[in-house]
Amino acid sequence: MSIKIYSRKDFDFWTTINTNWGDMDGLRHINHASYLKYMETSRLDLYGQIGHDMEKWDQETSSILASMEVNYIGQAVHPSTFEIGQRISRIGTKSYNIFTAIFKKSEESPILQANFILVSINYNTGKTIPVPDEFKKYLNPL
Repeated sequence: MSIKIYSRKDFDFWTTINTNWGDMDGLRHINHASYLKYMETSRLDLYGQIGHDMEKWDQETSSILASMEVNYIGQAVHPSTFEIGQRISRIGTKSYNIFTAIFKKSEESPILQANFILVSINYNTGKTIPVPDEFKKYLNPL
């Protein structure tokens, strides 16, 4: 399978994360599940950067993960510092995509790329809602 490899210039929002000893698996590289944690933390940082941070979240205006695709390109070990780039790459009526890549600090090629589809939801009613306006001004299609 061939995928397009993106570079740092392709991302709008950044978070830096350091690995922990417990992030490694029995093969002594960072476990795939740890990368998902890093990307979720980074996604919460993105929300704060666009003005939709945790203090604005409530049960009426939130989002839920609907789908994810992760392509692993390389690997890393502890200790490492990762720089996680993100961009809002698609906005629909009630869903949006965040494209993400994890780079080792100061390296140009990512060790993984991922696409997340999120759905805006009112948790009180269990119904989908329109994507909040603050997301729309940061749309940057791939």
